[in-house]
Amino acid sequence: MKNNIIIIFITCSSRKEAMSIAGALLKNRLVACSNIIDNVSSRFWWNGKIDKADESLVIVKTKRDRFPEIEREVKRLHSYDIPEIIAMPVVAGSKDYLDWVKNSVA
Repeated sequence: MKNNIIIIFITCSSRKEAMSIAGALLKNRLVACSNIIDNVSSRFWWNGKIDKADESLVIVKTKRDRFPEIEREVKRLHSYDIPEIIAMPVVAGSKDYLDWVKNSVA
């Protein structure tokens, strides 16, 4: 099934930040749905050393062509210097669900 639906992962410093970003993306009809997963334990390279953080993960479903606007909005609202904003294509899915995503995003 060929479509233009993507899933974007955004890690946030707190649940409050995750809720704010998810809410803004939904309000602006940039995404059809957001999921927030708390208590994500992250390990990563930062400033030349291994660092760690307890984060919340926002997962959003949207159309590929909305990515640039989503990236701008996340960067505007996010507390990190370099927020994680990673998109992956949906290679298959329920036609009904994918149609709902397409129809829900402005």
